[in-house]
Amino acid sequence: MKFAPLATAAALMLAALGSAHAYDPKETIADLDARLAKIGAPKLDGSEEVGGKKVPAIYFGDRKINNNYDVVDAVRKAHSATATVFVKDGDEFVRVSTNVLTPEGKRGVGTQLAHNAAYELVSKGQQFCGPIDVLGTAFDACYNPIKDAGGKIIGVSYIGHKK
Repeated sequence: MKFAPLATAAALMLAALGSAHAYDPKETIADLDARLAKIGAPKLDGSEEVGGKKVPAIYFGDRKINNNYDVVDAVRKAHSATATVFVKDGDEFVRVSTNVLTPEGKRGVGTQLAHNAAYELVSKGQQFCGPIDVLGTAFDACYNPIKDAGGKIIGVSYIGHKK
């Protein structure tokens, strides 16, 4: 019995280390990007309606990502994280695949990336990681630009862990 406090402390420390590891935004965005890259190279081809808006269709390999939720849902399952793929439409980035829900409980497809710090960096081809508001909820998030074979920014990948 005299080892019980030590065992409890060790168990709590391992649990804390495990949850810190499981919720590292940089690891989670790396996993999302690796899952997408495994499907194939990103490209735009044609257009499709998402959330009532006609936007460019983004593909990874032969798989169209618009209105396809298997990858973002797999990231939620693996990391308890929100995940989104945005497509570049003019100067905007529009959600075409997401597990982020609107206040009405529907997937937030067709909504745009807010013009915030993340927008500024990914528009310049840089990663953003930090605290951010996503459709009214605070997250620790990461955003990465998605570039086609020619290096042109065609979209953005996102993950977030609710604060």
